[in-house]
Order: sequence, then C-alpha cells, then structure tokens
Amino acid sequence: MEWRSTWTDPFQAYLKPFASLIRDRRTWRALLETVKGIIASGSVIGTRIAASSQELSQSKNGAQRVLRMAKGESTKRSELDAEELTARLRQVGVGQLRESKADEVWFIADGSELCKPYAQEMPYLMQVRDQNKKLVPGYRTLTVLAVTPKQRGILYQKVFSSEEPGFVSEPAEVQTMLMTVHEAMKDGQVQSQVTWVLDSGFDDVAVWRTMWEQQEHVVCRVCQRKRLVQWQTESKAWSKGPLQEASKRLKMLAMVRTNMEVPLGKQAHPKRQEVDVEISACSVGLTYHSEVRRLSQEPDQILPKDLWLVQVRILNCPWEPWWLITDWPAETEAEAMRIFCMYRQRWGVEESFKFTKTCFAWDEVQVLDWQAIKTLVALAWVAAGFLYEMGVTFSWEEVQLLAKLGGFVPHRGRFPGKIVLLRGLARLLEMLATQAILSRYASEHGTLPPKITAFLHALSPPNEL
Repeated sequence: MEWRSTWTDPFQAYLKPFASLIRDRRTWRALLETVKGIIASGSVIGTRIAASSQELSQSKNGAQRVLRMAKGESTKRSELDAEELTARLRQVGVGQLRESKADEVWFIADGSELCKPYAQEMPYLMQVRDQNKKLVPGYRTLTVLAVTPKQRGILYQKVFSSEEPGFVSEPAEVQTMLMTVHEAMKDGQVQSQVTWVLDSGFDDVAVWRTMWEQQEHVVCRVCQRKRLVQWQTESKAWSKGPLQEASKRLKMLAMVRTNMEVPLGKQAHPKRQEVDVEISACSVGLTYHSEVRRLSQEPDQILPKDLWLVQVRILNCPWEPWWLITDWPAETEAEAMRIFCMYRQRWGVEESFKFTKTCFAWDEVQVLDWQAIKTLVALAWVAAGFLYEMGVTFSWEEVQLLAKLGGFVPHRGRFPGKIVLLRGLARLLEMLATQAILSRYASEHGTLPPKITAFLHALSPPNEL
C-alpha cells in the first residue's frame, strides 16, 4: 500500500480487504471510525475511541456503537469478530509475502500477558505475571509477525484464557498458532524459506518438532540449560549430558561492534550505545519423540536432529550471555553472524509488540463481554497494521509531516519510529474530531459560547507558521 495525499481516505484504502466481511454501510462506518478512534485515542476503551473519532464524537451513543460492534450485537449480517479480523489480517500479510518473492521470511512469535490487576468482574480471568513477575488477574496473548527486509505483516494474534470454556492448554494454543500460520503460507503459495525466531518461552521440543515437520527452521533462546544433548569428543567418541556441559566446547567464531540498548560497566540503566559482541558456537545432537505431547494414533518414533548452540556475549555487560539453539549451521564466522542478526532482529520486532501494547493500551480494556475483549484487541492490531502499511520511508513528505506533528527533531542518521508517527497521526485525527464537535455545536446553537470563541481567537496561529 502507498499512502498518498490524492486518496479521499487512506483508512478506507487500508481497510478495503476487510470490506467483504461487512454487509451494511453502518457497520462499515463503525469499523472505519473505530480504527481511527483507536489510533487517535491510543486506547481500546469505547468512550475514548468515540471521543477521538470525527463521526462517532458527534453521536450521542458513539461509545455504544463501538461496544455493540465489538460484542457482535450490531453485526448480525457481518462477520466481524476477532477470528475473522485476524484471518483477514493474515490473508493480507500472506499476500504481501507472496508478492515480495523474498528468499526467506522470519516469523517472530510472542507470548505475553494482558494484565488486569484490579479487575474482578471481567469474564474468564486467569492468573498471569505482570512486569514485576507478580501474579495478577488477566489473559494471555499469542502473536506472530512476519519479517522480510522490506516489510512486516501480522499473521496471527489471539487472546485466550485457561478459564474459558473448551480451553485445552497453552501448549495446544501454541500448536494451533504454528499450524494456522503454516497452512496460510501453504494456501497462499508462498515459497520463501521460513525461520521461527523465538524467545525462551518457546524452548520446547514439541514446538520445534512441529516446525521441523513443516520444513521450517528454528532459532530459539535457551531456557532449559539442563536439556540432555549429545556431542562428539575430540577422540570421535559420543558423549551425552546437559547442554551446559556441552557448552564447554564453544568456539569463538566472530567479534562484531554494533549498537545495542544495554548497560555497560557500572551503568544503572540500559542505553543505546556501541558495544563489542563475541559470538561462539558448537554443534550438539538432540533426540526427541515424534509424538511428544500429542494425542495421536501414529506410532511414536525417536528421531535425531543436528543442532548448534550459539552463544552471544556482550563484552563489559552484566547481562547473562544469550544462548541460542538453532538447526541452521553455525560453523563459520558468516554463519554465526547470521544467527546473531536473526535474534537481534527479534529485539527490534519486540518493539512492535511493545508499540502495539503500549500505544493502544490493551490493558485498559474494560468490557464485561469475552467476545468484545478479543475483538477490541484484534481491532488494535488492525490499527497497528495501518501504521506498518504506512511505510518507513522518511523521504515521503507525508511521513516527514507526521513526524513533525509527533514531536520528532531531525537529526543526522536518525529517523522517526512508529510511536512518533502514531503521535503525529493522532494529533491530526484529534483535530478532525475537535472541528466536528465545534461545528455541530455551532450549527445547533447558532454560535459557540463567547468565552470559547474568545479563547479560540486568542489561540489562532499567525498566518505564517
């Protein structure tokens, strides 16, 4: 998609793939204005969404229109729930991957919490850990972003709870995520080589097994350092023991200087700075059961897999070195660097998860309807997709203006991020909503209140900005 000023409404162009889900004009307008309101308000609360929408702000029941749509009460002729919205996001993302014809694509999976520490009446609350690792009420989420050198696409998102009817287990939810994304790529005839880049929450043989069955690759942060593996000794004999014992064979392959947000020396807080990174690797072998944690009638097999343990150590940094398990070879400097770059990319993509969760305030969702909760979070991802689609090319005059509105100060070698662009876009949308409310008041009462009129005249900008 290209955002150009000649468009009547870039939101309509972005939401066009969702149009076939909707059967009436009123629901289409509600969807359009809700996405605008989520971006402008930075919230999934109905009243805030409506107040920040040019159209919904003029309606006495604007917030109710948002909530009724999220609950499915006003969409009987439309298929507008979390599952359908996510499926359409996935269809768009897969189409973009097919058109890009990239040789490879990295899937960044994220499992995080939607914390509701003060909630008591919301449906199906479970126990999750907040940022301080304390147990609080809330829900769990799973998300997958596809990354190529030129684009990002949302392929999966789901809010779930262990307390909801029909829930099986979180590992089962992860398996559904893996198979859903794989089938979408297969149906979309995307030929790119897939690598899943995962954090330690996915350090699980059952997860890796499914990826290998799907002919996909893995780069995963290690959590279980006592996992049993095999390795060949210098005398060519095979030894078996925990991964931490195998790590004694790590061999340094590369040293690189790069910019990362970490603490060095006695620094109290991380900051972005130049660091020296040492990358080491060694080969290990893993045997696993083909039917591990699977209710299947198929005969169980014990299968071997050649893997590599890659250690990334940031010099003069108090943080523990990264341990990464991968089925990609890491025998040379170039191969070790490639694994480092893959996981380093995950750090950058985690900013996307942080951007969506922070800027659209998932944790603020307050409705007492389970479908509405899931739909509002899905709509937040639809809104995030608009920002991804908008592009990151600073040469576009539209992006430069949004950056200025968002408070970006030009600096050599530095470009605005998504949060800055979102802030600029939100200011534009708030301006439209403000104009709409003032215009309606003036039309109903003949004029604005005298003090408001004086206030606006006093704050009117000069002719030359």
